[in-house]
Amino acid sequence: MVEKWEAKDKLKPKNVNGISEKQIDYHFDIHYKGYVNKLNEIWDKLEKVDRTVANQNYSDYRAMKLEETFNYNGAMLHEIYFGNLTNGSAQIPAALKTQIELDFGSYEKWLQDFKAVSTAFRGWAFLIFDLTTGKLRNIGSDAHNQYAIWNAIVIINLDVYEHAYYVDYGPKRAPYVDAYLSAINWNDVELRFKKAKKAFEAMK
Repeated sequence: MVEKWEAKDKLKPKNVNGISEKQIDYHFDIHYKGYVNKLNEIWDKLEKVDRTVANQNYSDYRAMKLEETFNYNGAMLHEIYFGNLTNGSAQIPAALKTQIELDFGSYEKWLQDFKAVSTAFRGWAFLIFDLTTGKLRNIGSDAHNQYAIWNAIVIINLDVYEHAYYVDYGPKRAPYVDAYLSAINWNDVELRFKKAKKAFEAMK
């Protein structure tokens, strides 16, 4: 049976301060669902592709497997992103703040570094929990399938592709980053952080 990814309409956020309904509509209904649709198309074609001619220079199989990672991550990362904008809460959880202070020196230093990552990269800014070291790290990527740290769990992710903010802010990324940071759903973030900590303890 062909694997299928179902778009999660329940994650579509509403009434996000600093991010308009029109911006959310384009982002959710066109970009996010576009990744879901292309992933399902790739999975369907992978059922029939000739694996006997797979080749590292070019083959249909290689092309499909490469774009599978791009669209899979595109769907998954957008679900985390939109979940982080739904029913936002204003207070960062104490346990997460303590971990941030331990790993970055202070909350302010983490925030400064996270904003720098969101400016330096073309696609995404992440706060991840590194399961190898048990530390929080800020990383960035230019595309969904580039520059990840393996064996890590995404805690916060900020989409900084132009499609995430051009309707509201044009080429000005900084006010969009500030809007996102003020609208973070810390309850959702806390759940991800707790699961990451449990995973790290289980892997010791």
